[in-house]
Amino acid sequence: MRPRITLLTLGVDDLERSLAFYRDGLGLASEGIIGAEFEHGAVAFFELEGGLRLALFPRESLALDAGLPQQPASATELTIGHNVASRAEVDAVMAQASMAGAAIVKSAQDTFWGGYAGYFQDPDGHLWEVAWNPRWEMPE
Repeated sequence: MRPRITLLTLGVDDLERSLAFYRDGLGLASEGIIGAEFEHGAVAFFELEGGLRLALFPRESLALDAGLPQQPASATELTIGHNVASRAEVDAVMAQASMAGAAIVKSAQDTFWGGYAGYFQDPDGHLWEVAWNPRWEMPE
């Protein structure tokens, strides 16, 4: 397998609420909800950097599509890391997320590995880490 991840899909409880959080609150570009004309087909996509896309798909639809029973949500199964270029940018993204309705789980603070990071949860409980790593150079 070539290490090429192109799509990250998050199961959500309320697609319109989640679309508003990511598009209007965090400022990620999206064409909105598409596929609503198909039963269990409604989805929202966001273009990210490096050819990666984020998809929001109702949890029930995701379970049906995968052929699995719907599972309880768990914030500690996966984190999404958003690395930024400075400590100040960590604070700015955390503030933007909070204003958009995110729950701040852990305020930004110095880390044991020499960086600066904090955690927030989106309206569906997905855990995001916003981090600055002084050893990583971030593109502008």
